Amino acid sequence: MSDEWANLEKENAPFFLEVVAGALFDAEGRVLIAQRPEGKALAGRWEFPGGKVDRGEDARDGLVRELREELGVEVHDAERLIRYSHAYADRVVRLDLWLVTSWSGDPRGLDGQALKWVRPERLEFEDILDADQPMIDALLARDA
Repeated sequence: MSDEWANLEKENAPFFLEVVAGALFDAEGRVLIAQRPEGKALAGRWEFPGGKVDRGEDARDGLVRELREELGVEVHDAERLIRYSHAYADRVVRLDLWLVTSWSGDPRGLDGQALKWVRPERLEFEDILDADQPMIDALLARDA
């Protein structure tokens, strides 16, 4: 743990967490979402697939690794769509959504999570994490 992180914990400052997510689209223009499995915070809610960026890892490399581990897909090309922070009571999550423009493999829930393909305009009817709302807005804005 770096001194910076240790000092944040000592001061009872918010914990910062770097998270990447991928927007993968199928041939019908639907985007993939994943349900948070039992045992995780906010279990049962839906989110864009991805996860924590490891310390020292760049965001794109984290995206490639997370989607390989979580979905069993290989990302060939991706571009950043939106970056922002979301504050919870005990931490601040820095979220980074990438449009995955080229990938291979059949997405599978390798962490036991349910997956489903949803039309972007129907995302508002899913129980998506509040922190992911700016991602939905950014996806809809690019289609407008």
